[in-house]
Amino acid sequence: MASLPVSALNLVPIREGQGPREAIRSAVELAQALEKLGYVRYWIAEHHNMPTLVSTATVVLIQHVLERTSTIRVGSGGVMLPNHSPLIVAEQFGTLAVLYPGRVDLGLGRAPGTDMKTAAAIRRNRHEAMYMFPDEVRDLLRYFGPPEAQSDVRAYPAVGTGVPLYILGSTTDSAELAAYLGLPYAFASHFAPEQTEEAIRLYRSRFRPSRYLDKPYMIVCLNVVAAETDEEARHELWTSIRYFLNIVRGERLPLQPPDKAEALVLTPYERAHLEARMSLSIVGGRETVKKRLAEFLERHEADEIMAVTYIFDQAKQIRSYELLKEAAESIRR
Repeated sequence: MASLPVSALNLVPIREGQGPREAIRSAVELAQALEKLGYVRYWIAEHHNMPTLVSTATVVLIQHVLERTSTIRVGSGGVMLPNHSPLIVAEQFGTLAVLYPGRVDLGLGRAPGTDMKTAAAIRRNRHEAMYMFPDEVRDLLRYFGPPEAQSDVRAYPAVGTGVPLYILGSTTDSAELAAYLGLPYAFASHFAPEQTEEAIRLYRSRFRPSRYLDKPYMIVCLNVVAAETDEEARHELWTSIRYFLNIVRGERLPLQPPDKAEALVLTPYERAHLEARMSLSIVGGRETVKKRLAEFLERHEADEIMAVTYIFDQAKQIRSYELLKEAAESIRR
């Protein structure tokens, strides 16, 4: 029996007092630490027009991290396909697969990862592109497939690389697509917890075995803040609360230290919104994290946990990931 696989998602946030260069350096240092801890994969998200995040040129950051690590899988969590030509995506990730064989993942989302004005600036036919998402996923599967599966247009050097595709989602629509195509599925419970149970149920019940996967593979992304004690974890959680409050208030503040964020006064609406958004978060000391992780897995059938951890102090952030790995190792599959 093996322990529960754990991975990490990073949006490459800028901490207060940092600039973009320092944020990227922190992202690399985190990847290197997670590799030593035995994490399976490290995904970087795509976001645009957000001054507190440095994950706009996702493929560039993925290459930067791959070059500075040696074993951990690195990929996109995800590439927002309506923003891109599938052919170009295949050429880029095919090139990465040639340079770093067996270490590249391609997670795909159908949302723009930004506001509508910015989405229009990225790709003017974005509405049509969102409806074309299933067909464009099929195009990517072909581009990475063997020579005999190709059409007249080929995405060199992607042909034959077999870069694995993961469907990302925060609704049940993507669950059905992943099941129909027989692909692994990653659900964003870190910001859409209310649909987690139904999305997993749909994916598993409707999954069709394929040449890519013979049985369902479910990744669930969760907010995790682990520390030495429950009290310390609740204190560090204020950095996450302040980050999510940016969305509610329409603010654009960098990642804040918990001492500063803890002084916030929340309105009843803000408190209710944050509680709903973070309802599946795993927060606590070593034993609490083990207990809550086990409880989550009893209720939700996940094959892998992908953690998002917003902690201001990077040493404490790495320690949180270490404690999560310890908790995962106590769960045998």
